[in-house]
Amino acid sequence: MNELIFRGKDLFRPSWSNLLPLLLVLVAQLVVGGSHLGATGTFWMVLLTLAFCVPTFVLSWRSWSRVGADGVTVCWGLGRGRTYPWHEIRWVDVRETKGNGSVSYAARIFMTDGRRRSLPGLQTSRIYPAADFQANFQRLVNWWEYSTHPTQRVKPPKQFRDRVTPTVAGVVLALVIIVVVFVIVALQQS
Repeated sequence: MNELIFRGKDLFRPSWSNLLPLLLVLVAQLVVGGSHLGATGTFWMVLLTLAFCVPTFVLSWRSWSRVGADGVTVCWGLGRGRTYPWHEIRWVDVRETKGNGSVSYAARIFMTDGRRRSLPGLQTSRIYPAADFQANFQRLVNWWEYSTHPTQRVKPPKQFRDRVTPTVAGVVLALVIIVVVFVIVALQQS
C-alpha cells in the first residue's frame, strides 16, 4: 500500500471568510483602543492579538500526519513529529464535535496505554471541508487492519471526557468562574 500524507496546508487554506473575524477584531481594537487607550496601548493590544493568532495559524498550517509501514506519524507543526508504531495503536475512529450549529470530524488513534491522538490534516468541518475525508479515513483503517492482528484491535471503553461535550465543559467552566468571582467579592466586602 502507498504511504498516506495528510497536510494542514492542504486543508487550512486562508480565505476571506476565515480571516474576516480576525479583521473585525483588529478593527474593533483599533477603534476602541484609539479612543480609550491611546496609540501605545492600541499598538500593544493589536500586537498581542497578532502574536497569538499568527503563530497559531502557522502551526496548524504546518501540521501533518503520515500513515505508512512504520505506523502513524503525527506532527503539530514543530519538529519531525512522533511516530506511533502499529503495535501500539489499539483503535482508530472518528471524533465528532458539535457546536454552534455545525459539526466537525477528526480521525484519531487510540494507543495501548490509553492515550489518544487526533491526526492533523485528516479532519473536516463546515469551515474547512474535506470532500475526500471518508475515503482517506477508510484508507487509514485499511492500513491499520493490514498492519495489526485482529486480537490487537480492541475498542476502548468510553471515558468521562467522551461524554462531556465542549459546550457543556464551557458552561461548567463559566459557572465555576462566576462562583469563584462571587466568593472573592463576598470575602473582600466582609
